[in-house]
Amino acid sequence: MKEISIAEIEGFRIGHAQDRGAATGCTVVICERGAVTGVDVRGGSPGTRDTDALNPVNNRQEVHAVLLAGGSSFGLDAAGGVMRYLEERGIGRDVQVTKVPNVCGAILFDLKCGGHKVRPDARMGYLACEHASAGSPGQGSVGAGTGATVGKILGRKFAMKGGVGSAAYEVGALRVGAVMAVNCVGDVYDGESGRLIAGVRGADGRTLLGSENVILGNYQNRADVFSGKAAEIYSAGRRDLMNGNTVIGCVITNAKLEKVQAAKLSSISQNGIARAVRPAHSMFDGDTIFAMCSGEVRASFDAVGILAAKAVERAIVSAILHADGLAGYPSFRELEKIVL
Repeated sequence: MKEISIAEIEGFRIGHAQDRGAATGCTVVICERGAVTGVDVRGGSPGTRDTDALNPVNNRQEVHAVLLAGGSSFGLDAAGGVMRYLEERGIGRDVQVTKVPNVCGAILFDLKCGGHKVRPDARMGYLACEHASAGSPGQGSVGAGTGATVGKILGRKFAMKGGVGSAAYEVGALRVGAVMAVNCVGDVYDGESGRLIAGVRGADGRTLLGSENVILGNYQNRADVFSGKAAEIYSAGRRDLMNGNTVIGCVITNAKLEKVQAAKLSSISQNGIARAVRPAHSMFDGDTIFAMCSGEVRASFDAVGILAAKAVERAIVSAILHADGLAGYPSFRELEKIVL
């Protein structure tokens, strides 16, 4: 397994657009000739567009773009701009009178980071397409990761900045990559360094508590952290959980897969979230991963799945490592000396 740039996977273009003042944005993954695509939706709070068509029993054969957006359900409006951009360029399924692009999407909730009255819309979706290139996409607090945050089990006051990240790997001619927007309830764990790198913070603003510890009640033994007010803070934090989360992303590969295999690949790719996020797939997340397959290389399905899970895991970590502090949420780069 060799690490490569996601830009080395031919046939795809990735672009971002954002409003940093409002702390929101969107990311688009384009495959102009169409890609066999699957999707897997987990967690209890998803928000998606046109995913039913990806069910293997349905007629949809290929997808031309996947949209990842902030703005909660409002952000799905950005897909209209992606549709217009592709139609203007003759990209989509031919229905004689025009070309209808197949555009799927998923959203995350970032309305409490920055200005909630600004959301990704058709103009921003179109702009993300204009910015899309075959080069390496930006990472961190850009695109769908602009307003992303992590570690929200005790509410926004103790959370940190999330972001968008990418990673890719190859074995022989097979190439698999992922672009992920990280906005989870829980914490992000770097398996290579063996430590938590972002998540819920203690009262000192620097110590990582571990969201699983908080959920299990282990934090109650740490009087130095919350001075005996942990229960009240936890209750307030839970009231803030219902609408503030979700990890969304897209795996891309040059593997030749059938539609049912693409669906299975998106499911296997969720293993990357489980490796990097603790806890993963909570009832307050709507974790969604698409898998787009351009079809140039025949490969072992298990090999594709191994690379996909690895790419998702490392893209999540990369999102945290590249994020900037924004709207009062500190980033890993600002607090590199955080300890657990």
